[in-house]
Amino acid sequence: MKKNRLLLYYLLAWALLVAYLYTDNVANRRGSQPYVWSNLCASFIEFSFCFFIVYPYLLRRKKIHLFVLGLIAADALFVGSRYLIEEVIYLWTLGYGNYDPGVKMLHYIGDNWWRALKPIIFSFMAWALVETLKRERETEQLKKERIQAELLFLKTQINPHFLYNTLNYMYAMAYPVSDALAQAIVKLSNLMRYMLHNSVDGMIDLQLEIDYLHNYIGIYKLRFQESFFVDFRVEGTFAGKRVASLMLIPFVENAFKHGVVDDAGKPVTIFINANNGSLFFSVTNYISFGDKDSSGGIGLANIRRRLELIYPNAHELHIDQDDQLYKATLKILLD
Repeated sequence: MKKNRLLLYYLLAWALLVAYLYTDNVANRRGSQPYVWSNLCASFIEFSFCFFIVYPYLLRRKKIHLFVLGLIAADALFVGSRYLIEEVIYLWTLGYGNYDPGVKMLHYIGDNWWRALKPIIFSFMAWALVETLKRERETEQLKKERIQAELLFLKTQINPHFLYNTLNYMYAMAYPVSDALAQAIVKLSNLMRYMLHNSVDGMIDLQLEIDYLHNYIGIYKLRFQESFFVDFRVEGTFAGKRVASLMLIPFVENAFKHGVVDDAGKPVTIFINANNGSLFFSVTNYISFGDKDSSGGIGLANIRRRLELIYPNAHELHIDQDDQLYKATLKILLD
């Protein structure tokens, strides 16, 4: 949610609390004017502390023990602020305080801690309303993104079928001429066939995703022939496991595009392990400082967004980089 809108909601909620406290104290003759303002100032401090710190950083993140401590701190902040205003500032500027001289601190705390409950409750109501509106907007945005993705998917349906059939025809023509060319066309055809494995939920068998990587690497190897060094290792069991289609290939594409692939001492390392209901995937490459492939690809921001949409709270993505090495590590909890 935009900061200016959050500030607007905050000010509206605070205005309602001010109206309530002012009416409760002045209209009902429960206190003189200076002490009404001291109550409002202390309430403002506590209200802001809960709205911007306690609820968003402790309650939202489900840190219950810290949340309870945060509420206690908010109450103490209210009592301390009111004491500072009434028994220090007022005594210095007006010549009198709210309580008789010699009143003990425990008595002051016992007489004021419950007054802090109103700002706590009002700030929670305001924060909860803001969170509800925020989640509704996120839900609507997610629906729009899914609709756009479906439309884009429909637009691409004709071309893959056409290209796949054309590649099969080209294979039949190339086979008598060059076995290497024919095999290259087969690999490219397999890549295209993968694109035609559609499902309603966008998921695909993990084995097919791995086969896609094999074919992609095989085609890329044609460019470098014997000077292409990739260590591709696969471990685990993949039967019955499914993953979002084309989830892994962007990392491999990035390694080939920005990394070193023609040095035996600096191979690109790709590792996949599926075990205990989770998928572990890592790609490590040495950074190339020579001419790089200028073709486009899927950026890291888009990958992160796709993971957030498909695997919310069910994935971990870590990117480690120094002057020489780039490593992407992805862990996904599979259904």
